[in-house]
Amino acid sequence: MIGFVPFTENIKKRLQEPLPGRIAHEKMASDARLKLKMPSPSERTRESAVLILFYPENDKIYIPLILRPQYDGVHGGQMAFPGGRAEKEDENLIRTAMREAQEEIGVRLTDVKILGKLTKLFIPASNFYVQPVIGFMNHKPDFYPDAREVDKVVEVALDEILNPDIIGRKVLNVRGVEVDAPFYQIQEHVVWGATAMMIAELVAVLESSNN
Repeated sequence: MIGFVPFTENIKKRLQEPLPGRIAHEKMASDARLKLKMPSPSERTRESAVLILFYPENDKIYIPLILRPQYDGVHGGQMAFPGGRAEKEDENLIRTAMREAQEEIGVRLTDVKILGKLTKLFIPASNFYVQPVIGFMNHKPDFYPDAREVDKVVEVALDEILNPDIIGRKVLNVRGVEVDAPFYQIQEHVVWGATAMMIAELVAVLESSNN
């Protein structure tokens, strides 16, 4: 495995170059998103951000995902990156991502260093325009999940994310609606939708940063 410091330096450099964006997103987009004319962000669209956090542990590199609690909402029971909507006190979306990660999984913000951002992604179902922010910590964080927001923190090794064998496709039942979508099988969890699309761009960036 490449050392953690060279890894973060490579990622930071790669994030300053043009991003794969939609090309990567479409690899994990549902049939409905690809075939139907999706609405665009409007003045009612809410800005939000998520944090993709790298950290080393036992000679591997990890990122944390969260399992949302079951609730009667668009994203109830789904896998996601820690994050949420922008608040007025946030000076920018990087601050939003970091604040939300602190609130949801207890990450100490003083330990997080920012590497850059991926492509913003619009989520029509919830009318959120999401900015993925990439950061790192030099050690494994102590996780203190907020039970109201997080059912479980799932630590995922990059080796797992980069394995194409975890990609599948099936019809998912989402609040009574059948959705044909690709997904990542990460441990015992199905990761699909916007989170899978962000992971697809992350994977594309990681692969290109190693070239």
